[in-house]
Amino acid sequence: MPAPALVRTLPGPAPVLVVGPASWNTLVQVEHLPDARPQTLFARGHHDGLGGTSAGKAVTLAALGTDVVLATLLGDDEPSAHVRAALTHPRLRLLAAPAQDGRTERHLNLMADDGSRVSVYLELPRPADGPAEPCATDPARPVSDVVRPEVLAALERASVAVVDLADHARPVLAAARAAGVPVWCDVHDDDGWAPYPRPFADAADVLLVSDVHLDDPAAYLRARVDGGSALAVCTRGASGALALDADGWIEVPAAPAPEVVDTNGAGDAFLAGLLHAQLSGAGTLRSLALAAAVGALAVGTRELGAPHATSAEADRIARTLAVRRV
Repeated sequence: MPAPALVRTLPGPAPVLVVGPASWNTLVQVEHLPDARPQTLFARGHHDGLGGTSAGKAVTLAALGTDVVLATLLGDDEPSAHVRAALTHPRLRLLAAPAQDGRTERHLNLMADDGSRVSVYLELPRPADGPAEPCATDPARPVSDVVRPEVLAALERASVAVVDLADHARPVLAAARAAGVPVWCDVHDDDGWAPYPRPFADAADVLLVSDVHLDDPAAYLRARVDGGSALAVCTRGASGALALDADGWIEVPAAPAPEVVDTNGAGDAFLAGLLHAQLSGAGTLRSLALAAAVGALAVGTRELGAPHATSAEADRIARTLAVRRV
């Protein structure tokens, strides 16, 4: 059986559809994450800013020059206004469904000097017309009953569907499969066993995972490719990344970052760089080099992802990287 395509070529414009969270977060810098005991901490600094893995991918794709449609949930509160302003870009179209109770997703993130993070969910929105609690998608229901019409319309015109970990995004997995649209999923720190990411990992034509909770990243990637993914990539922080496709293993060195300011959204930027390169016609090795380059650009800013990245800057960094098959 031939490997699934990583992207879809359509006549005319074919933007990327990204489905998942966008939030307004408070980020607090601390020397190290606290252990579980009563204590007083002194922050090194704090700021509010755009959050949400889907928002991070969308702003980075737009910055690189890729047209993107972001489908998410937003309330009618003050954080929503901040999120909308942060997502304003000529290459980014926002499809925001109303959240229950008008409340936009919010997190409080403790960011340690070593790059580790604790994220406290302050608000976790549900669709205004959806269930109050998370539930599995009923496979017997037609996708038109569980996916908004405007999202289905965007999907029909999309080159790729990036479907992130969120209840309101999960039905898009089946809708993308029915429409013949390649699915890209970022399952973050999946351990290979947790039930929530399983439908996303199983549906992914291209899969991105972090090694944070993986005892054997190579075994995880092999299982994903054997299960149907055309490309599976594990990011390893300062150690770069490991990837697997039908032609074998690929080692990706870490791209140089002049200064590590904030690791928030580096994985989102990595995926955005990989996807932008694929849409530009780059081969797998070149695409992974560009992914590493954009990820490095992300850690040099305290903003989510790499919203100020350029294709030229990413290309310059990528040319210094020796991505190779092993």
